[in-house]
Amino acid sequence: SAMILSIVVAVVLTPALCATILHPRDFEKGEATTGIFGWFNRNFAKCVRLYVAIVGRMTGRWFRYSLVYILIVAAMLYSFRHIPTAFLPDEDQGTLLVEIQLPAGATMSRTRALARSVAEYFLNEERESVEAVFYVIGFSFSGQGQNSAMAFIRLTDWSRRQRPDLRVRALQARAMRRFMEIREGVVFPIVPPAVMELGFAGGFDLQMIDMADIGHVELMRAKDAFLAIANSPRYAHLIRNVRHNGKSDTPQYKITVDMAKAWSHNVALGDIHDMLTNGWGGRYVNDFLHKGRVKKVFIQAEAGARMLPEDFDRWYIRNGLGKMTPFGALVSGEWIYGSPRLERYNGLPSVEIMGDAVQGVSTGQAMLACEEIMREVNRTIPGVTLDWTGLSYQERQVGEQIAALYALSILAIFLFLAALYESWTIPISIILSIPIGILGVAGAALVYHLSNDIYFQVGFLTIIGLAAKNAILIVEFARTLNEEEGMDVIAAVREACRLRLRPIMMTVFTFILGVLPLAFSRGAGSGAQNAIGIGITGGMITNTLLGIFFVPLFFVLVTRIFSVRKGRVSR
Repeated sequence: SAMILSIVVAVVLTPALCATILHPRDFEKGEATTGIFGWFNRNFAKCVRLYVAIVGRMTGRWFRYSLVYILIVAAMLYSFRHIPTAFLPDEDQGTLLVEIQLPAGATMSRTRALARSVAEYFLNEERESVEAVFYVIGFSFSGQGQNSAMAFIRLTDWSRRQRPDLRVRALQARAMRRFMEIREGVVFPIVPPAVMELGFAGGFDLQMIDMADIGHVELMRAKDAFLAIANSPRYAHLIRNVRHNGKSDTPQYKITVDMAKAWSHNVALGDIHDMLTNGWGGRYVNDFLHKGRVKKVFIQAEAGARMLPEDFDRWYIRNGLGKMTPFGALVSGEWIYGSPRLERYNGLPSVEIMGDAVQGVSTGQAMLACEEIMREVNRTIPGVTLDWTGLSYQERQVGEQIAALYALSILAIFLFLAALYESWTIPISIILSIPIGILGVAGAALVYHLSNDIYFQVGFLTIIGLAAKNAILIVEFARTLNEEEGMDVIAAVREACRLRLRPIMMTVFTFILGVLPLAFSRGAGSGAQNAIGIGITGGMITNTLLGIFFVPLFFVLVTRIFSVRKGRVSR
């Protein structure tokens, strides 16, 4: 909407305003200007003369400065390749999650005691950054059960957490070090992702899938091997908090029905199933009114008759003849280990593994480390593969598409310019200026430890357009002076630089001042704002300091090369 309004103003109102307001003035001599404006114009005129002289020197020594440009392109490629990848920047959303998991069979009282100690830690030792704690027993993101719990930490307002040690990542690191001392269970502090609908935790999220039907036991062995390597000192500088987001195998009592005995006693299999379901799990059967309220009726065996496997011998079931038959005579049981929940991914057995990147390491680097660990696990346990899910899946999808997006953007600029100038050669001098702006974006990302995420890519694409726009301001005038007014190509470039430096600097400073609030943003949403603001600021600085000198050189070289090929020598 802003661009559409800008176009309407430029086409409809600007010509009328120019005719009404503007008057001929010689700013280089300081005419019709006084005070600070006169001082600025006189000094700016000196800068323009120096700039034009440097441009003339560069066009006269084109080979030397062409080598400098090649070095700039090489530095741009090197810097861009070393920017770590990510999908979204880390965001302090004012909340922290804590997942609590006790051993299988732990009672609710033990879980509640551990959850209470976690809450007391945040409320007492981290009270400067924590406002409130709310915890739930019997529920967690890895499954339900009386040995599971979740704590939801609400942090104080961002205005009260300006210090780096009060940010959510610093709080998570301190809490993790403290919770590593706990022996009663496993406690993981989790920073929520920037987009809550794409998973419930930041970092990376993968599925370890059984592709060769190796079985549950081998899959669990592969999972344990992966976690052992991931949490070893070898990868401590890249990843941390690597964990299985699920329930570990727990003791289970497997009941086997003797079909021959059931048939001989005239007992139907459905009756055996109903008795197990009703006796152990309970069953809703009816409602009744009590003091004006509707209450539900459940049937279930008494607690003393469903505590141990030997209690089956105390049960009796009615057969088809109406007689009571000992239930223990029809079934047998054994203790086994098994998963308390069925985990599938794309219809195949799997286990979910989550983790975080170390502070200063991007999720892209952490994902590469996980793939390396998976290859090491496959050497001993083949048949298990890795697939990304949640935010990690989105990051990989974006990473595979971004190169094509950059190429398409540059191609669109080239085609528009070719149509504008009715030439296939003139746009080349404009396209050549784009790597100079990209160098600034990549350099700013490396200096400020930014990741190549989707917000950074928005700034990257913006710089492509702005670099082309600044080059157009020079090339447009130089082409007109050279082709329509018959001026020598070098003289045309010098004159274009003299006339167009002021609007170029106006554009540059306006845009830089416009994005500086994003670059210095703190608090809610600052990760995305910093990624855009810092990248664009760095790109505009290099495009201004270097681009305004190289664009005239590109125009002179392209004009001379293609004029010679067409059989005429440019003057």
